[in-house]
Amino acid sequence: MKCVILQPSYIPWRGYFDQINKADVFVFYDDVQYDKRGWRNRNQIKTRCGKQWLTIPVFSRGAQTEQIPINQVRIVWDKAWNQDHRKALQHSYSKSPHFHRYDPLLEQFYTRRDDFLADFTIDFTVALARELGISHTRFLRSSELDVEGRETDRLIAILKKLGADHYLSGPSAQEYIEEDKFSEAGVGLEFMLYDYPEYPQLYPPYDPHVSILDLLFMTGPDARKYI
Repeated sequence: MKCVILQPSYIPWRGYFDQINKADVFVFYDDVQYDKRGWRNRNQIKTRCGKQWLTIPVFSRGAQTEQIPINQVRIVWDKAWNQDHRKALQHSYSKSPHFHRYDPLLEQFYTRRDDFLADFTIDFTVALARELGISHTRFLRSSELDVEGRETDRLIAILKKLGADHYLSGPSAQEYIEEDKFSEAGVGLEFMLYDYPEYPQLYPPYDPHVSILDLLFMTGPDARKYI
């Protein structure tokens, strides 16, 4: 059984969904430390004026925010960021070939009012995976598994608990992951290779690293072919 363990992110890029597609079980690593300048609460879209960040505001108390787990980070609702994000997507993509196909999904999520960031981003990611036609992957949260440990040891403990014999990781993990521990545990280890075909985009030049929404709006039902 192949497993991926990855932090939840906001409207991730297509490499994230490639990992979901390759996994039998995908574990949202939601009880590890929140990284304030990462992808947990933000991502980029294409616009007429270049790339634009869409950022979900969260409660921040300086260093304290980075000392709490992702699943305890709360969304700030003192302004209508959700409406701003939806308007930004409409403004940039309303003329794309398949925007209206996914507009009901945008309405469903951008009218929610979740207290916790992870609840919103995880549910949105699962819904997007299903829109891509990924139906075989089972989703779990690490916070539900009651597994302790640190770093590589905890990853292996999660894999053992799930009965997984193969772990698929992003390429950047090669810098810190302890590969020998996977061999000792009898778990196969594979690193992703992100090499995807280009697809039609609005607003040249082509950029492969924007949110998955760009791919969906531009290619519709064919989007899975591009991951």
